Amino acid sequence: MRRRTVLKIAGAFALLAPLAPLHAQSYPSRPIRFIVPYAPGGGADIACRIIAQKMSESMGQPVLVENRPGASEIIGNEALARSAPDGHTVGFISNAMTINATLQPKLPFDPERDFIPVTRLVNIPLVMVVPPSLPVNSVKDLVALAKAQPGKLNYASFGAGGPHGLAMEWFKSITGTDIVAITYKGVAPGLAALVAGEVQVMLTGLTGAMPQIKAGKIKPIAATAAKGVGALPDIPPIARDYPGFDVNTWYGLAVPAGTPANIVNRIHAEVTRALNAPDVRQRFDGLGVETSPMPQEEFVALLRRETQLWAKVIKAAGITAN
Repeated sequence: MRRRTVLKIAGAFALLAPLAPLHAQSYPSRPIRFIVPYAPGGGADIACRIIAQKMSESMGQPVLVENRPGASEIIGNEALARSAPDGHTVGFISNAMTINATLQPKLPFDPERDFIPVTRLVNIPLVMVVPPSLPVNSVKDLVALAKAQPGKLNYASFGAGGPHGLAMEWFKSITGTDIVAITYKGVAPGLAALVAGEVQVMLTGLTGAMPQIKAGKIKPIAATAAKGVGALPDIPPIARDYPGFDVNTWYGLAVPAGTPANIVNRIHAEVTRALNAPDVRQRFDGLGVETSPMPQEEFVALLRRETQLWAKVIKAAGITAN
C-alpha cells in the first residue's frame, strides 16, 4: 500500500459523526445489535457481553450480542459497515482495524468512510514472559542472549498480522535481534509451548498468563506498555531501556458512518457510564483487563497513531497477509 494511501486511511479516523436533525429522546426505538467479530466464549466476547448487559439496563432496550467471527475481524467489521447508520447496530473493533488498513490491501469496506469510532472500551496490558530456566531477568539480558545466539531463540506468535506478533517484530527491529517466530493457534498453545521449552519468549495478555506466573511456570521480565502494568508493579516497561516502545491491545466501539452525532454521543455516554460502574470494573479487574473509556477525539487520535505505527512496522519487517 502506498504511503499516501496509508496516511489517507489514518487521517480518515479523524472524521466524527455528521450532524443530523434526529432527536436523542427517540433513540433507541428497538433492540440494539452489538456485532462481535469473534466466536462466543473468548475474551472479546466476554468483554462485550458484560458491557451489553449493563447498557441494556440503562438504555431501555436489549443490547443483543451477535457473533460474526473470522478473517482477523474483517467479517464482523464488514457487517458493521453495511448496517443502517441509525444507532441500532454498534460494533467491536480492536488493534486489528489499524493493522488491516495496511496489511489487507483489498478490504471489503473502506476504513476512511465506513466507520465512526466511538470510544475505547478496555485496555489489555501485555507482558513479555520467558521460562524460568532461561538465564535472563530483564530485557537487557534477553537482548544480550539473543545477540550472542542469533536465530537460536524462538518466540510464540499467533500470526504475523496480529498485535502480539507485530509488537515482537518491532522489538526485534529496535533491539537488532534475530528471534524466530513460531506460530500457534492461540494463547493457550503458545503458553504450553513456552512452559515446555519449545519457545523462549512470548508476549501475552495478563488474563491467560497470570495463573502460570503465579504458579512459577513462566517468568515476566517486561511490560509492553510504557506506563507498565498495574497488576505487576515491579515489572519494568520495555520503554525503560528502549524509549518510545509502547504497545497495548485494546477493544473499542464503532458505528456505521452516517450515524447522527446526537446518537453517537448517547452511545458514548452510555458505554462510558457502563464501564465506570463499580461492578463492571470489578468484573474486568478479575479478568486482568483495564476499563479505559476515552473521549471520542482521543480515540480517533489513537487510531491514527496506530495506523501509522503499524504501517511502518509491517513495511520494515516485510510482513504480508497470510
